[in-house]
Amino acid sequence: MKRTFLLIIGLLLAVSLFAQQPYNKAVIGFYNVENLFDTIDDPVKNDEQFLPNGDYRWNTARYNAKLQSLSKVIAEIAKIDGGLVVLGVSEIENEKVLLDLAATELLKPYHLSVCHHESPDRRGVDVAFFYDASRFKILNTRAFPTIVPNNPDFITRDQWLMTGVLDGVDTLDIVVNHWPSKSGGEKRSLPGRMAAGQLGRQIADSVLQSRPNAKFIYMGDLNDNPTSKCILAEMNTKTKPEKLTQYDLYNPMWKLFRDGLGSYAYRDSWEMLDNIIISGGLVNAKAGTYKFRSAHIFRKDFLFTKSGSYMDYPFRTFAGGNYQGGYSDHLPVYIVLVRN
Repeated sequence: MKRTFLLIIGLLLAVSLFAQQPYNKAVIGFYNVENLFDTIDDPVKNDEQFLPNGDYRWNTARYNAKLQSLSKVIAEIAKIDGGLVVLGVSEIENEKVLLDLAATELLKPYHLSVCHHESPDRRGVDVAFFYDASRFKILNTRAFPTIVPNNPDFITRDQWLMTGVLDGVDTLDIVVNHWPSKSGGEKRSLPGRMAAGQLGRQIADSVLQSRPNAKFIYMGDLNDNPTSKCILAEMNTKTKPEKLTQYDLYNPMWKLFRDGLGSYAYRDSWEMLDNIIISGGLVNAKAGTYKFRSAHIFRKDFLFTKSGSYMDYPFRTFAGGNYQGGYSDHLPVYIVLVRN
């Protein structure tokens, strides 16, 4: 009798615990939204092209169309099993454009909050996060400037670290980036990306050494493929999930790229410029906590150009300086976390 009573109590406690913790999956992604500028002149930013009288004739109608297009993409990602918890974004002008995007009809139901950082970029574009505040509670944030040795005039986007707690269970350290581009050629631009990779590794090491098995996520448009020296050597990323230590970084996008997939099309070939790199602690997480399950490129049919010289490329806002009315020149990427 006593044994039966204890069994019933145990079952009731288990059911109660399950009811209090309804989530067992989470989606975390990144999206380069391709120059999301408002139509207002900012005297401290290089936004002249994106004004009504600028080169792109950027007006209210085009801005609103861009918001609607991006909201469609993000809303689709939010429907993925597990639900969108954090989305890193790049190429946004300011916090206002993020708030305008979150306020669109398609995104209103998701109540996305914004974590934005104003970067010292020459073009005036920033990196930031959307996040679900009902599931992710921010603890702190910090910006890290990229410094290139012997080049004091070098300026690019800061690397933006957001630390928070997911579903009251796991502390996640997430960095969003937009590494320097290859403008001016591979050789000339390489030092900027090498410095960015070195900084990324330093940030990772500081986090991984501060907490055993820390769950670290490094995401962004790195303007390099997973096979590049900047990612493989400077960040010291691993290409296979086996035998990872708590201090290792694993790049699951490497396998997708090896299989011929990519997030950005250039000269009729696919490149994996958008990467999500994770720590060994997220791959080998203990039971009852979130762990990495899979990595993906968001490749819905509506995201591709249907005809013309850019057929089968990502359907972008501008191509060759001409307005296309699309989404972005990049495809979003995301990972799925699960909790047993």
